[in-house]
Amino acid sequence: MKHSHFHISLYIIIPFIFAGFSIFSALLAFRITKYSLAQGAEPAAWVFWSIIVIGTLAYAAGFAMVRFILRPVEEFVEKASRLPAFSSDAKPRSKKDWSIDKIEQFTTVFDRVTSALSRMDARHFFPEIIGESLAIRGLLSLIMKVAPTDSTVLILGESGTGKELVATSLFENSQRKDKPFVKLNCAAIPEELLESELFGHEKGAFTGAVSFKPGKFDMADGGTIFLDEIGDMPLNLQAKILRVLQEKEFYRVGGSRTIRVDVRFIASTNKNLEKMVPEGAFREDLFYRLNVFTLRLPPLRERKEDIPILVDYFLKKMPKPIEISSVALQMLMAFAWPGNVRELKNTIESAAVIAETGYIEPAQLPSKIAGGFGPAADYKLPSNLSLDDRLQEIERSIIVEALTKTGGVQTRATELLGINQRSLWHRIKKLNIDVKGIKNLEM
Repeated sequence: MKHSHFHISLYIIIPFIFAGFSIFSALLAFRITKYSLAQGAEPAAWVFWSIIVIGTLAYAAGFAMVRFILRPVEEFVEKASRLPAFSSDAKPRSKKDWSIDKIEQFTTVFDRVTSALSRMDARHFFPEIIGESLAIRGLLSLIMKVAPTDSTVLILGESGTGKELVATSLFENSQRKDKPFVKLNCAAIPEELLESELFGHEKGAFTGAVSFKPGKFDMADGGTIFLDEIGDMPLNLQAKILRVLQEKEFYRVGGSRTIRVDVRFIASTNKNLEKMVPEGAFREDLFYRLNVFTLRLPPLRERKEDIPILVDYFLKKMPKPIEISSVALQMLMAFAWPGNVRELKNTIESAAVIAETGYIEPAQLPSKIAGGFGPAADYKLPSNLSLDDRLQEIERSIIVEALTKTGGVQTRATELLGINQRSLWHRIKKLNIDVKGIKNLEM
């Protein structure tokens, strides 16, 4: 025999219960008053005690309901608060503090749980995209939304931010992942050969065309084509690309037959296409046709909290075990990285090659990084950092700069910084600066 189950929302049950208590209280007060007046007695005492009894019952019922509903939440929050992932960056609080601010506790823990799940989700679906910053998680969330569609995607970002990696992730999470994925760097091919590479050519189409050659669009039919650095594409070819985008057809070089294709477009550039349009360097109609869904990749200087994670990832890829000193890592985090992740990767690989002790020290870093501190240093920080975190990063960079200049001698560093020695010692301890490592740099 099947049992039917009915599920009613708590948003209905709880207001209904308290509304019932209110109606019951009003009816009871009315009946007591009416009865007392009929008997010629004073109803005040009866009404007073009935209010006390009903209020006690309402309180008990409310307490039981809150206990029943919130108890599992409290147990979850209490267990989650003990986990190292959630408790490491939190200041210990007494039970009295927690009881005073339960809502804040719940909100904090739930935010951390959501953040942890978001990082796990990112690592699962995008293992090649390294980073846990808010900027990267926001980007990955957008990739997950647009990847399953056939929408044209325009990826914008500075050189070295990982545009090709994002394009690959879009393909691997799309409905066309079992179809061809064809890449072409528009800036790497001479202008006179680019049209043939894109659309193919017929035999005898030009000098040297001794046989038929299919183009990238032929190869990508049914799948995805990625046009990297599309901002460098010549204007005469931009019109032909626009035709493929709009009509899904093209002509081969030297051919007269219309070729129809079904491809999904992904394009990228490190240039400002919107600025190039009024300058006549990029077609306006092509720009708007490409700009269906835009992904803007944050430069590394705007997600510096990802630098330790990236450095650790690159070090694990090295052929020999190697680590990095905290001072060297602090210098990497203070640098502006105009070449972004690619430049960081090359820097780590170079430092790992010349490191003889199995440890990367500031001495193995390029002079523009190890010696680049000072008034001219670029202290650009992630836009999503709080004011306190921004000030802390700048303070750390300034102190490391002073200690580097003085060879780790704190008394001389205090003269440069204009603070007393006790204040410097306190800041070094608070910011976890490796003074010993800086001294070893000068030895």
